Amino acid sequence: MEYVRLGYSNLTISRLGLGAMGFGDRAWREWVLDEAASRSIVRSALDHGINFFDTCDFYSAGRSEEVLKATLLNDVPRHSVVIATKVGNPMHSHPNGRGYSRKHIIEAVEASLRRLGTDYIDLYQTHIWNPHTNLEELVEAFDSLVRAGKVLYPGATTMPAWTFCRLDSISRQGRYARFVSMQCEYNPAHREAEREMMPFCRAEGIGLVPFSPIARGFLAADRRLAQHASDRTRTDDYTRKHYGREADYEVYEAIAKVAEDRGVSPAQVSLAWTAQRPGVTAPIFGATEVRHVDEAVQAIGLSLDEAAVASIAAAYSPRPLDAPGH
Repeated sequence: MEYVRLGYSNLTISRLGLGAMGFGDRAWREWVLDEAASRSIVRSALDHGINFFDTCDFYSAGRSEEVLKATLLNDVPRHSVVIATKVGNPMHSHPNGRGYSRKHIIEAVEASLRRLGTDYIDLYQTHIWNPHTNLEELVEAFDSLVRAGKVLYPGATTMPAWTFCRLDSISRQGRYARFVSMQCEYNPAHREAEREMMPFCRAEGIGLVPFSPIARGFLAADRRLAQHASDRTRTDDYTRKHYGREADYEVYEAIAKVAEDRGVSPAQVSLAWTAQRPGVTAPIFGATEVRHVDEAVQAIGLSLDEAAVASIAAAYSPRPLDAPGH
């Protein structure tokens, strides 16, 4: 496994991150794996040298963090792994049970620490963005967690690029802990982050840890064919709403051709393409079987030549500026 620095920080992470959205409770999403089924996947990731694990308080209403504790922190020393989690999505029905008030951030980090069974979180990230957020309060609250030793590094997930620029500016001006990473949706069929977010992160040395490098599984197989349906493709409303344009299938077909020529899977080509784009630190992938981990690790070593990259790029059609989603 290759290891890289997370942006300008001295924190070292594996070239791949394992996402734990698929660990937790099937009552939350039908494709989610319980603790017993998740254990072999986490074990495989560790055996391959993956040390970067990403979860969220919102996944399975907190159960994902509990499963990660049971399958990861009960088996390896805490200092040997990098754990990332997130805050922002609704965790309670009352108005202050979500978002980025100091009140919710403090409550949420304490709850995540309890569920993870740890004294600190390596990378604590904003999650679904709220455009009405007071940015100064958010930055100050995250900085207070760093100063208290409960969080080592602040990070962020998808938000408008100008907003992330403001967060970085406020952090610098106030000498607060800076955001070291951006977790944005990015893959061969979803490249909107290339417009502004990725150039900004590269310019400022901010680590890029994109999620959905295989487009939530859309680019792993031809989803127009019944035999390629899965629990996730049948029930994941986000995938159905945001992938499935004619242009998305054209991207898949280009990827499938590259994969056939190289004797690998389309999922591996999609992951390799994402990992090799300028500025990308470590894509975060999900797995529901051990073989998915094996294939992902192999994909990191897959080199795509200029012709392959060009053929995939030629199939892409940008989404309009006002398109929904990340």
